[in-house]
Amino acid sequence: MDLSHHLALSAVFIILLFISDKLSSWIDAPKITRHGIALRKAPDTLPFLGNGIKFIQPRQKLFDWFTKCIHRYGREALLITVPSLPPGVIISDPANLDFVFKNEPIFQKGTFFKARLNDLFGNGIVNSDGDQWKRQRKVGVQLLAGANMNIVTSHELPAILGKTIRHLTEKADAAEMVDLDASILEITTQLISKMVYGVELQSQDSFTQAFDYSAGVVSERFQNPLWRLTEVFSSSRFQRALKLIKTRGAQLVSHSLLAKDSDPCFGSTDLRRASQGFLQGLRKALGSDDLVAESALNFLSAGRDTTAQALSWTFYLLMRHPHVVRKIRELMGTSFPHHSPSQSSHGEPSQEAVAYITAVFYETIRLYPPIPFEIKQAQSDVLLPDGTLLPSKSIVVWCTWAMNRSKHTWGEDAAEFHPERWLVDGRMRYREAAEFPVFQGGPRLCLGKKMAEMVAVQVILELVSLFNFSPAYEGEKVSRNHLTLPMEGGLSVYVEKL
Repeated sequence: MDLSHHLALSAVFIILLFISDKLSSWIDAPKITRHGIALRKAPDTLPFLGNGIKFIQPRQKLFDWFTKCIHRYGREALLITVPSLPPGVIISDPANLDFVFKNEPIFQKGTFFKARLNDLFGNGIVNSDGDQWKRQRKVGVQLLAGANMNIVTSHELPAILGKTIRHLTEKADAAEMVDLDASILEITTQLISKMVYGVELQSQDSFTQAFDYSAGVVSERFQNPLWRLTEVFSSSRFQRALKLIKTRGAQLVSHSLLAKDSDPCFGSTDLRRASQGFLQGLRKALGSDDLVAESALNFLSAGRDTTAQALSWTFYLLMRHPHVVRKIRELMGTSFPHHSPSQSSHGEPSQEAVAYITAVFYETIRLYPPIPFEIKQAQSDVLLPDGTLLPSKSIVVWCTWAMNRSKHTWGEDAAEFHPERWLVDGRMRYREAAEFPVFQGGPRLCLGKKMAEMVAVQVILELVSLFNFSPAYEGEKVSRNHLTLPMEGGLSVYVEKL
């Protein structure tokens, strides 16, 4: 028998052992009940495989399945069984989710989640619980303090936007297609890297490219029950990427901490001081430069990816709804005089204009949430508000994508893009976190929520006032497999100056 046959038999044997182990764990695991009665199974549950087939399908089909669960059973908690997951439930009732948010010590990332992300995120804030998470969050709060946000919005972001405007102007003059998704990612990469490291990174450099590739690899682990086996045969590129990320990340932290005010590689003095203070705070809180590098990478990822993707989906929806673009321009003023590409196109926007642009952004992330679903693991036996009894180590899954399309919460037009749903008398009406879990809630409420909103409003305001965008693609855009919600194939557009 040749080597290939031995490998095939070994793979089959490992798979059978895996299935046998999972079946045994399902049989032996404490049952999840509601008022002493077994929970209703999620739709399309199969014998032995449970809902596993759904989780290995393309993620858009998975999102559609979660949405189907809500449309069919409303806010009822449903039993979910997947070979790669511990026993658990899908929740969509805001009361249950609010309970999960407010009881963070019970509902944590857990070993299931952290084991899959550890190679890339280590013990950073994205992948930690308890005291280690609290220490990093406390330092992050200082980085995102009001004084630093003023520096970002009044100096750093306008300068970066000026470069983007010049690039788009050149493309418009040449009648050339441009990937708007890549242009927006460049904005957030430069901005967040300045905040975290004090140095301006590019979205296409080897460090950020290695991170993007590695994030795609670890995201597959949540849908592939055999990831440990399959990565044996395909991990060489992943390991090279991880080595580059760790080496370069450590260098960035070291250089930033040692940088002098005269160093031309670093940004403005004020923001560099904020960055150095941030990294010094992490060093004091974590005690190890290796842990500082892990944490800094977590903050970079959390800040640049989600905001960039949310903005890409915003401009995608604006192209599909030109009446919304017209409304933004009407609120900003009907006249758009010619100006230098490096200068702002308008004066101070009215409160009504800012509120409407904010509503446009929130309506976008309602339909295209940057983190489309979440998993938490119970650390002890716990009773949910609806009477569901969760044994220790069981998981709770909620799909923000699906919850944000629930007619129970958002009305009959839940699937439609309608920014006005966020406004009352021209002012923003924010929703409770458990109804709109895009930014999570409770102690883990997203640190960058306010910053993301401020950056988004400023970017939308500038680009809508300067350019018309028209699609250079056909059909509808979908996301690719990732931890967040990146757009498959970018956002190719034609640009026209106003």
